[in-house]
Amino acid sequence: MARLAMLIDLSRCLGCQACVIACKAGRELAPGERWVEIREVVWGRFPELRGAFVPHRCFHCAEAACVQVCPTGALYKRDGFTLVDFDRCSGCGYCVEVCPYKVPRLVDGRVSKCASCLDLVQRGEEPWCVRTCPAGALQCGTREEILAEARARVAALKDRYPEAQIYGETQMGGLGVIMVLPAPPEALGLPAQPQIPPLAIWKDGVQPLSLGALALSVLTSGIAFFIARRRHLEEKRNSQNHGE
Repeated sequence: MARLAMLIDLSRCLGCQACVIACKAGRELAPGERWVEIREVVWGRFPELRGAFVPHRCFHCAEAACVQVCPTGALYKRDGFTLVDFDRCSGCGYCVEVCPYKVPRLVDGRVSKCASCLDLVQRGEEPWCVRTCPAGALQCGTREEILAEARARVAALKDRYPEAQIYGETQMGGLGVIMVLPAPPEALGLPAQPQIPPLAIWKDGVQPLSLGALALSVLTSGIAFFIARRRHLEEKRNSQNHGE
């Protein structure tokens, strides 16, 4: 399947919470668990203030730090989305620490975040959040289709929002959630250039070196054991020969 993505047009979001409720009901989330949150953001200077509703949810990074640090493989990539095998989650919390968007949480000892509605999409249906959005702010499709739609919407917004732009085209290797922003990302509480934190680099760099050092230590110990055993057998054989 081609790489998929979702579109969120903040200029159309009403902040109605329909996507939040649909996600929670459709994915049968436990009490206290929520994969989508809507935050109200205001920017500008009085009296020229402007506002928008900004969803806080998994951005499905192509270079997903959470996937890189997950020691059990519970987090993984498929068709552009970051999925979760909840049965494999150990609740270590590494993904919580490294996410540049601070999205994953631990609920009842396991990770809680959007696991996508890939099962619905593969059946030709729309994700729960998309199908319930009354304003048409959400879409799901191939990433090429979503980017083309995002560019068209930004072009249409330029008269009303001169700083309108696309977010997610390049960040973290290209996000699986493309956003149409009416203002620069910093004004909306989004990092302009999110970075993979050192812990993820540790997982890819230091941890393999540590495992290599451990393997070398085991190998060295094994060689020392066989050398010592051979010397012991030689000494025992020499002692027997002298006794004869």
